[in-house]
Formats: sequence, C-alpha cells, structure tokens
Amino acid sequence: DMQVLNKYYPPDFDPTLLPRNRKPRDRQIEVRIMIPFTLCCSMCKEFSYRGKKFNSKKEIAQDVTYLGIHIHRFFIKCPRCASEIVFRTDPEHADYILEHGATRNYEVWNDRRGEDEDEDENDVMKALEKKTHDNKIEMDILDALDDAKTLNARSMQYMPLPLSLRLNLGTRRLTWTKS
Repeated sequence: DMQVLNKYYPPDFDPTLLPRNRKPRDRQIEVRIMIPFTLCCSMCKEFSYRGKKFNSKKEIAQDVTYLGIHIHRFFIKCPRCASEIVFRTDPEHADYILEHGATRNYEVWNDRRGEDEDEDENDVMKALEKKTHDNKIEMDILDALDDAKTLNARSMQYMPLPLSLRLNLGTRRLTWTKS
C-alpha cells in the first residue's frame, strides 16, 4: 500500500554518465488508424472501406515536406492477402495520396470539387463579373456607412442636454442673477 515517492540518489551519482537512448530519426512507430478513404487492393481486389481500423506503421517521410509541415507515411496490410499498402498525407490539398499497393475508389464529391475549380479557372468572364459584383457590394457598404455617420452627426447637434446637466445650469443661472 505504501508507494515510494522519492528515490535515493547517492552523493557520488553523476547523471551525465548514464547511457542515452537515442531514437533513430527515420524510425517507424506502431499506430492504430482508420483509413480515410475506400481502397481496393491491387493484388487480391479486396475492398477496404473508409473508417476500417488497421494496425499500421507510421514514419515521417524524409524526402518530402510542404511549407515546413512533416508528411507522414502509413504502411498497412491488406486484410485478405497481407500485401503492403502505402499512403501518405497531403497537407497541400488536405487529403491523402496512395503511393502503392492499392487503388483509391472513385469519390463523386472529390470529382465535383475538381470540376468546380476547373470551371472557375477557365471562365474569365465569370471571374470579371464576380469581381465587379464584389466591388459593388463594397461600395454599397461604404455608402451606408457614410449615411450612418452623417445621421449620427446631425442627431448629435440637436441632442438636448441630460437632465442632470440642465439642472446644474439652471442653478448656476439663478445664483448669477441673485448676486
């Protein structure tokens, strides 16, 4: 029941003489992950669906970085044939990239996003219309702000004094007339 809270260190103990356990920089760590997309194994054609849990090895990719962000590479095994499947993070597009061992299943939302980006890039007239629309909205906001400022300035000119100040002024006038 008694737990030891302190340990005895002899007076001649030197912590610098202890051996240091340095971890290699490119080591692989065992992690349990859920795969972020549906994939099909290229060896046995088994589908592994998004959200399935795998024991995987994770390492930091030494050859690739994006804006100083480390890119992680994951190694999983196919549950049917045990062939290795490798994918890595893609921080540029907030997604994952399959490197080898499987193919990524078709995703409609991903395809639509690509089409929308292509349409926006190719349509110069649409971009010009959007820019003019944004400028018009900005001008309307500035006009409304100017109107509000002028209304506030006008109302401040004719605003009566608060009751306490009026009473103070009245008593001062009375004292001036008496003396």
